[in-house]
This record gives sequence, C-alpha cells and structure tokens, in this order.
Amino acid sequence: MMMSDTYTLWGTPHSLFTGKVRSYLIKKRVPYREIVSSDARFLSEVVARVGHRVIPVMQTPEGEIVQDTTAIIDLVEQRVATPDFTPPGPVQQVVAHLLDAFGSNYLMPLAMHYRWSYRAQQELFLRSEFARAVPPMEHGQRLETAGKLMLRFADFLPGLGVTPAVIPAMEASYAELLAALEQHFQQHPYLLGGRPSIADFGMMAPLYAHLARDPVPAFLMKTTAPSVFRWTERMNSPEIIDTDYPDYPDSFPADDALPHTLEAVLALVFAHWGPGLNADTACFNAWLAELETAAPGTLVSHNNGRKVHPHVGWISYPWRGVVMERASHPHSLWHFSRAQALADNLAVTDQERLGVLLDRTGGREMMALRTDRAITRQDNVLVLA
Repeated sequence: MMMSDTYTLWGTPHSLFTGKVRSYLIKKRVPYREIVSSDARFLSEVVARVGHRVIPVMQTPEGEIVQDTTAIIDLVEQRVATPDFTPPGPVQQVVAHLLDAFGSNYLMPLAMHYRWSYRAQQELFLRSEFARAVPPMEHGQRLETAGKLMLRFADFLPGLGVTPAVIPAMEASYAELLAALEQHFQQHPYLLGGRPSIADFGMMAPLYAHLARDPVPAFLMKTTAPSVFRWTERMNSPEIIDTDYPDYPDSFPADDALPHTLEAVLALVFAHWGPGLNADTACFNAWLAELETAAPGTLVSHNNGRKVHPHVGWISYPWRGVVMERASHPHSLWHFSRAQALADNLAVTDQERLGVLLDRTGGREMMALRTDRAITRQDNVLVLA
C-alpha cells in the first residue's frame, strides 16, 4: 500500500497508551508504521505541534497530528467503517466506554506499581526498553541515559498513590480482577463477546505494555491468569476469532445482552474505582468553586501548567482498609463522563435495563457522580467546557 495511505504512530513498545492504540490499529486493519519516539522528526516538529512531549502521537495520511488514544480512535472510527467495533446495543455501548475509562485510568497506577516497585527484579529489561526512546548513541550510553530517564517515571509513584502502606491492598485488588477476567476469557474471546470494542482497547493499555510484558507482572499473569495473557496476544492479531474459539460467532450478543461472566468484572470496577472517583469529583468541584473566573477554555490544572494528566489538588480517602493519598485525576473524570453521557441519553426502557444491571453490580452510586462543570479536551489538554 502506498505510504500516502499509511498512518504514522510515534510510540514505544513499553508505552502503556501506545499499546492501546497499536492494538486498535491492528484490529482495525489500518495500514500504519510505528516509529520510536527518539525519532528526530518527532522530537522537533511533532512535539512542537502537540505542545508537549508525550506519546503516542499519530499522523494521518492527510498530515493531521492527533494526540491522545481516545482522540485517535475516535478519528479513525469516523473514517474507517469496517470492521465495526461499536456494539449495537445502547447498554452495551455504555459498558464498553465504562471499561475503556477504567482500564485507561484506574489501572494505570497499578501498572506503574508493578513496573517501578519491582524495578530491581527487572532492571535490564526496563533499561533496554527505555533505551529505545533515547536518541541513537553507543549502546552502553543509551542504557546509562535510559536509567536517568527511568528515575523520572519511577518518581511518579507517590503522586499516583503508590506507597508501601497501600501496595498490599493494590496487589490484592489486582488479583481479584485477574481472577474475574480469567473466568471471562476462558469462555469469551473479548470483553463484550465475539468482537473487540473500545472496552478491550482501553483494558489493553495497562494489561499489555506493563502487566503482560514486564517480567515480574508478566510471570504473575501467565501463572495465575493464562487466559488473560492469551487475550493480550489475541488483541495484537488482526484476526477477530482465532482457533481458541472455533465456533464463537464474530459478533456482539443480540438484544443488547452482555456475557454473564462480565458482571463479576463490572462489580469489581464499581467497588474498586468508585471511592477514588468520588474523591476526584469532590476535589474537582472544590477547585472549580475557588476559581475567580471559569470561562470556557479555562485550563484544568492546579498551577495553570499544560499536562496530559493534570491534577487540581491532593485527595485522601479510605480504600480497601487503607487510606489512599494521591494527586487528584481530572482525566479520569473526563474519560468516565463519556460513559455517563451515553447513559444519560438512553431511552427510558434502556435506562431501566441499565439500572437493573447497576443494581446487580453495585454501580448506581458511581454512575450518579457529576462534576459541576463539564470537562473537555482542547489543543491536547483538559479545559472547562
């Protein structure tokens, strides 16, 4: 295929969000080439156009530069009709976007924990991976430079709430999630049935680059949840149904149904994410109330700085028998609001069916959370709508 028909993806193999959009492009069968972020053009032209250094970034065949996996997927979905990854059922769509937000946001600190809290056990692997993002130089120098770069990422842990006091609770919560996902993927190839959706791509973000590739969490996944690991492999193959499920239909369930095994996963989503999302909402609303002016386009940031994942204050809340203390995460609120917007616009009968599902899985309280002002993305940052 001509290069003019090809998308360009700047990222790295070890990048959490690159893994999400790469999987999408593979499944969508969109022609693309992936270039590591040490590329000279990326460091000069692309970073300048985005406004800060971040990956992944995609360039369309028309020359547009798009940052953020949600924006990338939204754009390609608008332009490439098949294969279709949007579930036909309205409740299915709400669930798909909920799981996308959960995987892309809630699980990120856990993925970072397993990478950096166990750094000593996987040092050479991590250095070699981060060296790919270092401009070309002698290999030993690249490894040394990578080590300095790694310190910056490891320093993110306290702001994400990863401290010795909460690590046991985090690891226990992950074990519960792996167990529920293992039961599901033993019976179904994807989260919503026979075809991937935004739910699968969102969950790939943490579950692939960090948790299925880094040696320590990869061993844990392979030895306790092998069907989950096999799903990460399936998500990087263009085939929809593989030989693991020879008689499974290449489709979403009829009549807006969900696989029964997915309800256990949803129950964990609401139980594990709800307390933090509630604290994030309260912090955001308090920050908003203190603004002297809050015109549309106001940057969502505690210090007016441009960041992909800003905060608007620190939060503290009880979680699974410990006290979680971390920076607030408005990005979670923005991403979660996409699922809420779909739920708010359901027809009455669909709202009733969603309500029954939420009652079974304990999700009514979390789905009812609201910020006092909507958050949107503009010029690659979060702003007030």
